[in-house]
Amino acid sequence: MDELVKNSGFEKMISDIELLVNASKNELVTSINKVMTVTYWSIGKYIVEFEQDGNAKAAYGKNLLSTISKELTLRLGKGYSRPNLNNMRKFYLKYSNCQTVSEKLSWSHICELIKIDDELERNFYEKECVVENWNVRTLRRQMWYYVKKKYKLNVDFFAESTESDSAVFRNHVFQIIQSG
Repeated sequence: MDELVKNSGFEKMISDIELLVNASKNELVTSINKVMTVTYWSIGKYIVEFEQDGNAKAAYGKNLLSTISKELTLRLGKGYSRPNLNNMRKFYLKYSNCQTVSEKLSWSHICELIKIDDELERNFYEKECVVENWNVRTLRRQMWYYVKKKYKLNVDFFAESTESDSAVFRNHVFQIIQSG
């Protein structure tokens, strides 16, 4: 056995198997994430288009999502709480095309991003998550401190501005993008 282990071909084979298994695991995670994302977006679509008759808000309010939640949890198990169904609904409303969302973003990333109403700002953070490989904790932190810490902009400038916060943010993001 020791003679086999000392063989350089043996070590190469073990390394190749290790690389294959690790690459397969990463591919599996990406595939699962992609399927989950499309599924959650589709559930949001069903809720908005069928249960809400295409309106942005449910005619029956929170009771509708609670009822859907109870039924889906009974039939499918965990993962269909009212808040999670509301996130699926928001996901569909914020992203009219599910394919525009990067496969590199987890459902937790998406749940943070859909909190942002301004599309330009949301797209900015989405791209930063992918390019900088931000985890969800980093995304949350950057959503609060990104402009102030990384680009050293004075927060008081926003308070003194007569423009809306969204317009001020948009102008600064454009300046940052154009200079970078």
